[in-house]
Amino acid sequence: MPLTPEQQEEIDALRATPRQTLRAVSDGMEAHLYTAYPVLDHGFIRVIDYMGDDNAITQAARVSYGKGTKSVSNDEGLIRYLMRHWHSTPFEMCEIKLHVKLPVFVARQWIRHRTANVNEYSARYSILDREFYIPQPEQLAAQSVINNQGRGEALSGEEAARVLEFLKGDAARCYDHYEEMIGQEGQQGLARELARMNLPANIYTQWYWKVDLHNLFHFLRLRADAHAQYEIRVYAEEICKVVADWVPFAYAAFEDYRMGGATLSAKALDALRRMLAGEPVTQESSGMSKGEWREFEALLK
Repeated sequence: MPLTPEQQEEIDALRATPRQTLRAVSDGMEAHLYTAYPVLDHGFIRVIDYMGDDNAITQAARVSYGKGTKSVSNDEGLIRYLMRHWHSTPFEMCEIKLHVKLPVFVARQWIRHRTANVNEYSARYSILDREFYIPQPEQLAAQSVINNQGRGEALSGEEAARVLEFLKGDAARCYDHYEEMIGQEGQQGLARELARMNLPANIYTQWYWKVDLHNLFHFLRLRADAHAQYEIRVYAEEICKVVADWVPFAYAAFEDYRMGGATLSAKALDALRRMLAGEPVTQESSGMSKGEWREFEALLK
């Protein structure tokens, strides 16, 4: 179950007692507050709080640039201009705080984005629940032969079944031993901060994660990409839905210029110009490495 009864009770109470405010609000985001959206088998994301909206971005930009923005016809145009020209500061005026429940191995990948404030559930003080991420069979894949950090073809038949049994059995056995070690019936019991070392990386943890919009967009650009690991990508995709309702102008610009756009190297741009002029260009004549050329071809397709 993604939410505990206590968490659901707290959410219901908060949603039942709305408060007046004089601060700027986003109607789209208000609909998401305190709603848990399930991710994977036991995980979720939910919005705890937020600050700012599309107007906060344009307001900050106009303070920064003064009369220079008078030629911009509307807020959407200004936001697109800021995104197009990589002006990041105005987007930092918006912030979001999320409650996320996720497997530990996903958390360790997520925490590489060091531009957020994080407070994680402590296994030194509390006992972790017996909840593990077990992939769906279609997510069990072999190592990619062309990408050292990616997946290849899906496993099948007896091999897939054997791997699933390993994952389930090892997780259950580790947790059984964890409970035995911290138990105090007939023994002193090992300290929780030591016993936790025996828990598998697919056990679930929780944290509060607060980040500004500029850095959130950077996170989403990498983690909502089709090449990102599936287990973190599904979290990013769920966050994208929330952000699209929170700051629709900013998200549309992000989707257009970052997610749907591409950055070309000088060599790739030169190759593209030559192609448009009718010149045949190969990997050897482009000056690009085999890896760069493969990515360039994929981009053109």
